[in-house]
Amino acid sequence: MDIRRAGERSPGGDPESGIVSRHAFSFGSHYDPDNLRFGALIACNEERLAPGAGFDEHPHSHTEIVTWVVEGELTHRDSTGRESVVRPGDVQHLSAAAGVRHVERNDGDTPLTFLQMWLTPLTPGGTPSYAVTRALTTPYPVPAAGATLHVLSLTPGGRTALPDAPLRYLHVVRGDLRLDTRTLGPGDSARITGTQAVEARARTATDVLLWEMTA
Repeated sequence: MDIRRAGERSPGGDPESGIVSRHAFSFGSHYDPDNLRFGALIACNEERLAPGAGFDEHPHSHTEIVTWVVEGELTHRDSTGRESVVRPGDVQHLSAAAGVRHVERNDGDTPLTFLQMWLTPLTPGGTPSYAVTRALTTPYPVPAAGATLHVLSLTPGGRTALPDAPLRYLHVVRGDLRLDTRTLGPGDSARITGTQAVEARARTATDVLLWEMTA
């Protein structure tokens, strides 16, 4: 179990334009050859956008992009003509496939916080696709990357066993969590290799995103 603290994330974005980013993996101008990926996961970015701020149209390819909104509303537009507003508790999944361009903005009047995760597909290419699952309460499979996303919401004192998988990546969205003997807070993450049993116990109301991945 490899614990990474929120303060270890590399900074990014453009604070003067209202974009504050924190990257869990090597990303953009911050290159770390020892932290390129974990399983299929190649990015886990915490993004904070001020009202009116956003990412102008830019391209992606051969990437499964999964977004979880923590607070505020995320406006999405892409080159396939799709447009949507993603709200807290929703999961947005953009499969870039052979290539797509998109825009992500905070068109609301309150701050926006979201977590965006990029996964490498098992087979590159294909046709782009897009979907939003409202108020996700069940596991969300991303078969193109051999991965499944779980959203865990625990009440104070609540506990749960993590699903068995060769690789598990856990990110604490909010709250205070114990993983066996380790304590994690907001923005902390754990990279777990091997199928050993791991129990999560919430010390306060806690929300967690958990990826289970094939080896």
